[in-house]
Amino acid sequence: MLVGMRRERFEALVTRAIEDLPSEFQSKLENVQVLVEDWATPSQLGRARLSHRGQLLGLYEGVPQTKRGRGYGLVLPDKISIFQKPIEKQCHSEKEIEAKIGEVVRHEIAHHFGTDEETLRRIEGGRLRKRKSQ
Repeated sequence: MLVGMRRERFEALVTRAIEDLPSEFQSKLENVQVLVEDWATPSQLGRARLSHRGQLLGLYEGVPQTKRGRGYGLVLPDKISIFQKPIEKQCHSEKEIEAKIGEVVRHEIAHHFGTDEETLRRIEGGRLRKRKSQ
């Protein structure tokens, strides 16, 4: 486990991960707030159906774009939380932290665009198998 990273550096890596998204995704990130938190709250863990705070690396809370109808408007921003401490606990270097942040940011933004957890797990599993075979 890597000793904790300064919050400012971690936030800069989250910002970079968002900036590294293809422009067609960046331009459609409407009404979304991305925050860095140390740990998930008990209610966030409950919504994610997890029991241990170290399990949750990120969380999307909001109305996915695919579910927004004509009446969508004048609402609070959707929220993407990136949890610093669990990510740090899973990583052994700053390079690993940066890669994990990118993965978590892409995962949570995919939820914003309406991709469900099951589909994301299939995509991520295929990506991992492809990397291992190279």
